[in-house]
Amino acid sequence: MKKNDTSRKADSPSRLIDARIKELGDWRGEVLSRIRSLVKEADSRIVEEWKWRGVPVWYHDGMICTGETYKSVVKVTFAKGAQLKDPSGLFNSSLEGNVRRAINLHEGEKLDEPAFKALIRNAVALNASPSRG
Repeated sequence: MKKNDTSRKADSPSRLIDARIKELGDWRGEVLSRIRSLVKEADSRIVEEWKWRGVPVWYHDGMICTGETYKSVVKVTFAKGAQLKDPSGLFNSSLEGNVRRAINLHEGEKLDEPAFKALIRNAVALNASPSRG
């Protein structure tokens, strides 16, 4: 194992996410940073993890969502999105599945931040419910 690999494993998930945002250095980093802030604003007890070779994942009583970055999109995937009400119509990807739903954000697009925070709170409530599914 390379020295870099060892030091990255020793870093906290929060530091790794900080580094990823800085490394992106463009609109994707800005969007990921804003998503991260909104997730934390929606629920102060959210726990951050770093999974699957560099994907931020947010948990509270189970997985809430992931923040993946690609060349032309930042994708926020809700683990149990199919079970969440989305009255604002934020979900625009992975709509055909029975479990997940995602929000794809392209450069310059605006996110309905109050609706996004409501989705986070609803996902937390779903994870905490006795019939967690």
